[in-house]
Amino acid sequence: MTDTARLLAAYDEQLRTDAETPSALRVSRRGPLWLVTFAGGQGFVTYRDLGGADAADVRELVAGALDHFRADDAIDRVEWKTRGHDHAPGLHDALVDAGFVQDGTESIMIGLTEALAVDVPLPDGVTLRRLTTEADVRAMQAMADEVFGAPPSAGHAEAILRRQAVDPGMELWVAEADGEIVSAGRLEPVAGTEFAGVWGGCTRPAWRGRGIYRALTAARARSALAAGTHMMHSDSTEFSRPILERSGMVKVSTTTPYRWRRPAADL
Repeated sequence: MTDTARLLAAYDEQLRTDAETPSALRVSRRGPLWLVTFAGGQGFVTYRDLGGADAADVRELVAGALDHFRADDAIDRVEWKTRGHDHAPGLHDALVDAGFVQDGTESIMIGLTEALAVDVPLPDGVTLRRLTTEADVRAMQAMADEVFGAPPSAGHAEAILRRQAVDPGMELWVAEADGEIVSAGRLEPVAGTEFAGVWGGCTRPAWRGRGIYRALTAARARSALAAGTHMMHSDSTEFSRPILERSGMVKVSTTTPYRWRRPAADL
């Protein structure tokens, strides 16, 4: 087995189903599917594999999952998380026919924590630190909203604060220059596994290409290593994938979310 195959096997074994649902309100099972209800009207579908289902079986699974969420008036949107290496005949067509919309494909990145936990030089005047106060979290999320082009929303910061309350192991890290947050990212240890995730990475455009996000990734890796975490993972856009590859992570597969929203007439 190649190193990439070993990493992918560890991902499938440790980072699917239970590892994806620690903050769930409810989890139901339908065949191989995990049908998850999160706070705020969010439904989520995941699985370890589809148990050898053929195309007809896949259509039945999609229809059954959607019926499950439609029956709960509190659910107004559902994400079905697919992986590129799964055996899932006809899944794309079944999801689209059921009203799901394909979102952007991301790379599943995995690396050894020790290889990422290196010293990376920072530009003059830039410092890194872990956030500890609510005010800092709100400032970080305001920067992220700006970078991602999202309308300013206190709700985004409040969602992060709620997640921190559920998972105190989650760490928020930023890079600052002259008191301004210029880059940010989360570290999320995955309970009961060898993994921690690096998520939420964003850097202001004027500060990109200067090694800051790579240094922020290294800082999170050092923190994870100190806590005894052996592997790191992330779902990465094509913008951040090369940065993570330079940090020592490798692409083991892809993941593509499909999203369904309850029609306005049903609300």
